[in-house]
Amino acid sequence: MTDNSYLKDLILLRNDPAVVQRVREAAARGEVDAFYALGLIYAEGRGVRIDLAQAHYWLSLAIDQGDQDAEWLRNIVGSQMTDEEYDAAKRLRARPPLQLVDSG
Repeated sequence: MTDNSYLKDLILLRNDPAVVQRVREAAARGEVDAFYALGLIYAEGRGVRIDLAQAHYWLSLAIDQGDQDAEWLRNIVGSQMTDEEYDAAKRLRARPPLQLVDSG
């Protein structure tokens, strides 16, 4: 059983960097909910600066695992991205899976 209480924290605490670290650790364990949560964190700047390339990357990982909500959010993120941000997201996707990257 996974401890995804960090999802509740995202609703309650919008800008807590400590939550970001817990979610990254969950993502490193391969938790799909954590992929989605990191996408949301980077899309909205919750505890980190907004980084649409990172958001797109993490949401793509969630989509790869069948998360349909992630696809909806990634479409929104993608519509806001510049060409440079989209290129950065493609470079992130070219890296080995689950390589935790932090651009901020």
